[in-house]
Amino acid sequence: MSSSNPLRDPADRRLPRIAGPSGLVIFGVTGDLSRKKLMPAVYDLANRGLLPPGFSLVGFARREWANEDFAQEVHDAVKEHARTPFREEVWQQLIQGMRFVQGTFDDDESFERLRATIEELDKAQGTGGNFAFYLSVPPRSFPVVIQQLKKHGLADQKDGSWRRAVIEKPFGHDLRSAEELNAIVHEVFAPDQVFRIDHYLGKETVQNILALRFANQLFEPIWNRSYVDHVQITMAEDIGIGGRAGYYDGIGAARDVIQNHLLQLLALTAMEEPASFDADALAAEKTKVLGAVRLPKDLGRDTVRAQYTAGWQGGAKVIGYLEEEGIDPSSKTDTYAAIKLGIDNRRWAGVPFYLRTGKRLGRRVTEIAVVFQRAPHSPFDSTATEELGSNAIVIRVQPDEGVTVRFGSKVPGTSMEIRDVSMDFAYGESFTESSPEAYERLILDVLLGDSNLFPRTEEVELSWKILDPIEEYWDGNGKPARYPAGTWGPVEADEMLERDGRSWRRP
Repeated sequence: MSSSNPLRDPADRRLPRIAGPSGLVIFGVTGDLSRKKLMPAVYDLANRGLLPPGFSLVGFARREWANEDFAQEVHDAVKEHARTPFREEVWQQLIQGMRFVQGTFDDDESFERLRATIEELDKAQGTGGNFAFYLSVPPRSFPVVIQQLKKHGLADQKDGSWRRAVIEKPFGHDLRSAEELNAIVHEVFAPDQVFRIDHYLGKETVQNILALRFANQLFEPIWNRSYVDHVQITMAEDIGIGGRAGYYDGIGAARDVIQNHLLQLLALTAMEEPASFDADALAAEKTKVLGAVRLPKDLGRDTVRAQYTAGWQGGAKVIGYLEEEGIDPSSKTDTYAAIKLGIDNRRWAGVPFYLRTGKRLGRRVTEIAVVFQRAPHSPFDSTATEELGSNAIVIRVQPDEGVTVRFGSKVPGTSMEIRDVSMDFAYGESFTESSPEAYERLILDVLLGDSNLFPRTEEVELSWKILDPIEEYWDGNGKPARYPAGTWGPVEADEMLERDGRSWRRP
């Protein structure tokens, strides 16, 4: 059979990509992220036949568990949170490679036990020395874990095997801390061994930005300053901080969401077409865009930070941020942030990008809205088009994944009246395949060594260069604005767009 046959062609993207012999070590395996996302994602990958038969999962934490206790914890997490149905035969195969190592991050004996466990799994499960280390731990613990991996030889790649480090956000607190952390990580792991997780980049609809732009002649010719009036990128949450006071206070909405998620969405929306879709080409174009981002001249006018106050959410009375348990009553931490950015290149010169994120907003939604200029000449009477807004392409990242195109259409009847209508593409209605959960895609990519969806060092540092001056301005200029829970943010954010003759979308 010739290699051109799609059944054999390794370049055929329609074939599922299956990980080779490998294992995953999760530090902080008892945390919420591991229980709700990572362990269910591993099971779902196994259930879909995308993991090797001898795949191994090692948990590392302080709990005094035996291997059986760890397996029960994984079992319970899978039963509660897995996306695919539970199958006993899949579970029985997966459980063969499960191990637990009890210990603390600063304890040498614990890491020696981890090394012995990995060596045992290499022999028993045939993992081939290939292990990814997932740091699902607080940022302050990154350096000690990385150094322990080096000290005990766990980062060493031997005899054609690989070792990789997976690091959760936030990657630093500002540019300086990000640079220091990068230096520590790269002392131990080469750049192609480091995978910085931004789970938003694992979502199908985020990847669909590239398909929408570059696989269709319909959109790309008008995706520029000649036709686009502005772009709005929104990530809104209807929940408060929950039990995350210890993490959230002092971090805030801008550091938690804008620095990573929203600036990555901006880069994908604004970048030039890459030479190919390999990791280097994608990173090169995203880096160019982030390097061309221009801050507003007046940060007081074109940025807003705010905190939610008591209000109504989903028919229930909720407390304000400063009343949340564990929050300092004098805290200035932002639960809402909105900023206006420009991009200094030929495609986007003069087009504002408005980014906003917040907690306790009207509803949970993440979207990118590319809003177009109005027609330069209208032969219609003003009364005929008074209900007509601007054309827009809206990419819905969550929760109703899809794309909406908004345009004007004639209202049925004898008079010429034009009104906005929408054409909707919804993932759930257009495809029989269900979208994999973001962590499934990202964990599989780590095991395959595919770094397309992981931000590089340069992207992380450029994002902090954009946000740091804004954070410094906020720190030196008074208190955050206020907005009632359940609304769409502070009036100051509305005024920011009104000064430009625009308004926020109400998704």
